[in-house]
Amino acid sequence: HDLRQEICQGKEIRHYRLENFRHRNGELYPTHELGPIAKYLSINRGNRMVSLVAMASKSLGLNKWAKEHRGEEDALAKCQFNEGDIVTTMIKCANGETVCLTLDTTLPRPFYSRNFTVRGTKGMCEESADRYCTYYFEDMEEGVFSNEADMFAKYDHPLHREYVEKGSRGGHGGMDWLVMRAFVESVKNGVDTPIDVYDTLTWLAIAPLSEQSIAQGGAPVAFPDFTKGQWFRREPAPHGKYALDAIVEDPDTPIF
Repeated sequence: HDLRQEICQGKEIRHYRLENFRHRNGELYPTHELGPIAKYLSINRGNRMVSLVAMASKSLGLNKWAKEHRGEEDALAKCQFNEGDIVTTMIKCANGETVCLTLDTTLPRPFYSRNFTVRGTKGMCEESADRYCTYYFEDMEEGVFSNEADMFAKYDHPLHREYVEKGSRGGHGGMDWLVMRAFVESVKNGVDTPIDVYDTLTWLAIAPLSEQSIAQGGAPVAFPDFTKGQWFRREPAPHGKYALDAIVEDPDTPIF
């Protein structure tokens, strides 16, 4: 989404993006979009990211916005931003999947959209805008558009359904609260968290690895194996109400 104002006001609002966009060039915010994909693909538990390539377009958006809204003589209107307006990162996985990440926050656009898409042999899901999601299976009629309501009525996750009925709380439509709740319950029960240290390291590593690839003209960069060879034989993921790898329908099932 369009973050030009937020980035250019980074000094006033003490936002981290400004200095990062001035000095770095890469996929600087991979976790938000990569987290769900990594769980779908069983990354670090039967699968892993093997390598990536990244490319960045030229940087024009922030300078143009600063000139128009802060004046021709403003420091940001004159500075050289290293971060390209659009950064595209392709990741290859051990089990044969590819993941495409796009960072696009410094050019005008009409709405917020993660452009979140999952494609497989049986169908696909696609978010074309913040309010339009399409789910398609190969036995469905073609021409389907924005059938999110029907799909949620049929397949909604019990945890999401429970907290919508209670009234979601916290940021991002209640997601922030659920993530923190899962962490707290894990600590209370002395079990692994749904997002563990291996997930965290893997997702965060994409930023410096993409910078390296871009600096080398889009060359492939090998992905570290933070599990030290254990990725295909690790213990099962935590199972329970807040699990990210399974759906637990029975409310009497222990949290973990």
